[in-house]
Amino acid sequence: MAFTEGQLAILKEADFVFRYTSEVELCDIADGKKHVSELDEESLLELLQALNLLYRGGEPLVDDVSYDVKYLAELESRDPKHWFLNTVEPEPAIATKTVELPVRMLSTEKAYDFEAVARWAKRIEKAAVECGVDFTTLSFRATPKLDGYAAYDDGSFLYTRGDGRRGTDITRAFDRGLQVVNGEGRGLGPGEIVVSRSYFMEYLSDYFDNSRNFQASLIKEKELEPPAAEAVRRGEAVFYPFSCLPDWKGSWAELSTSFGSIVDELWNTVDYDIDGIVIEIGDDEVKAHMGATRHHHRWQIAYKKNTDTAEVRVLGVIAQTSRSGRVNPVAEIEPTRLSGALIRRATGHHYAMVKDAGIGPGALIRLSRSGEVIPKIEEVLEAVAPQLPDLCPSCDTRLIWENDYLVCINSMLCPAQITHTIGHFFKTLGNIDGFGPASIRKIFDSGVGTLPEIYALEKADFVDMGFGPKQAENMVAQLKRSIKEAIEDWRFLAAFGIYRMGMGNCEKLLEVYPLGQIIKLEREQITAIKGFSEKIADAMLSGLHSIGALFSTMHKLEFNLTRTVQLVDGGVALPLSGKVVVFTGTMLGGGRDEMKKQAKTLGATVGNSITGKTDMLVCGNKVGTAKLKKAESRGVQILSEAEYRAMLE
Repeated sequence: MAFTEGQLAILKEADFVFRYTSEVELCDIADGKKHVSELDEESLLELLQALNLLYRGGEPLVDDVSYDVKYLAELESRDPKHWFLNTVEPEPAIATKTVELPVRMLSTEKAYDFEAVARWAKRIEKAAVECGVDFTTLSFRATPKLDGYAAYDDGSFLYTRGDGRRGTDITRAFDRGLQVVNGEGRGLGPGEIVVSRSYFMEYLSDYFDNSRNFQASLIKEKELEPPAAEAVRRGEAVFYPFSCLPDWKGSWAELSTSFGSIVDELWNTVDYDIDGIVIEIGDDEVKAHMGATRHHHRWQIAYKKNTDTAEVRVLGVIAQTSRSGRVNPVAEIEPTRLSGALIRRATGHHYAMVKDAGIGPGALIRLSRSGEVIPKIEEVLEAVAPQLPDLCPSCDTRLIWENDYLVCINSMLCPAQITHTIGHFFKTLGNIDGFGPASIRKIFDSGVGTLPEIYALEKADFVDMGFGPKQAENMVAQLKRSIKEAIEDWRFLAAFGIYRMGMGNCEKLLEVYPLGQIIKLEREQITAIKGFSEKIADAMLSGLHSIGALFSTMHKLEFNLTRTVQLVDGGVALPLSGKVVVFTGTMLGGGRDEMKKQAKTLGATVGNSITGKTDMLVCGNKVGTAKLKKAESRGVQILSEAEYRAMLE
């Protein structure tokens, strides 16, 4: 998997920059090649932010169920009170000034089974008792949860939800002819921009990958594409206020007794994509008593189904070589709509599964879209004789088996691996522009296929490849910049894209061994470092040995590398070795960034929020009482700026 042009455009429009992870690593996680648990907190947070921007921009890398139960849940398991969990995930930025919303538009707490809904109802009951309200008479309302583009209509302007407090004026959507559903009037408050499911399938699915992609196009500044304009003109794309939704109303006893049938009935009441059922209470006193978090109203919850399945025929199996050299099977299937998206492909996991399960042209399979945008094959109902590739589809090298995978070992000359590896290198360095996928492919097609060769190119070489004179000049300047501009040595090491050697693990290695020794490490030296198992060490060593010559050549170019401070220097532990330190407030003796850098040089791990692992909270001026109380409750050592500096002295 790789980012599409649309996905890259969304991240660029939002000014999103990968600082702790990379596009390649994010795709590997979405593909299941790397587990989210391997990420450190900064990388995990960056992953969540990128996934959210892509989903809300209409170009999702994973669906919302996967986002919730895999990635968001990983952060919650580490720090249930993390600030991100209590923040409304923002819509992608639109190049327009934001304005204060008339009311707060929050996200909705989610439940994936009835038991979770029942636990929420218990909290409602407790609040009702505290308000002196008879819970048995309390009215519950259930409505379909539209899967559209959230907006607020105050009668004069239409706003995006933004971050829940500030949104963007998108009144242009109404100016283009967007109507309120069923001819209702303007000014009905919060709702969603949606498109008729049946109309989308018949008239728009050939132009847009999914309905979210279409919905996002309606509010952009550029002129509507003809198919989108026609959908608006015909009233098939509308603004649907929540107050106009079909609903069910009744007591908790009635809802709990007939929960399944109520959900099923509501799920089919509208011809729009929905991704759940919203349940809320109507009593204003109880609602006010329960209030809201920064993320969601406590008196409301969304029940979401985990899976959507379909039985389809396989048309063929395509082999695709990944950056790691693994050749992955992708099943081409009969076009099938699952959870609002038109699906034409499904991952086959690995070729051992294709071989053992009998996946090939004509096979009947059951798809399950519970986790991935490209669904995985849940079961093979009718097997056929599989067709396994003998040669790499990228370079025609004979493939070998490595456990469950077919692998191309021609890593230095295989186009699929080289172009991805080079792109990963530049992306991870983070101090070079102009070397995107298209440029790298153009360079490779001109016969230049290694990093040392690229760094040896001159302006005339780039011009001969088809780049313009000014662009060629800039590319040479950028190569020189990437060498001269200071970067961390762990970032340089991570740029080689070795399996199990992301930026976090590289930094841990370099806290113990200098960069020059990394290539020569032995298994016992790696496993002696906390957090590295024998399996991880073996994977690292295999990768390190494979890039030995390349690493040596690139290192001789004399990149301006900032050396990672080792946790033990000359046998004497650094003053903050092993400590997790958080800085907060306004510092009088210098900026927090400088204090963070200094703490790292003294052996500390610097955190952004207080967790169970935090050892020390250093406070400047204007520190919130909530943060202090949190630190006290967790037994964190609290120091003033003066006390901290005195301790170091």
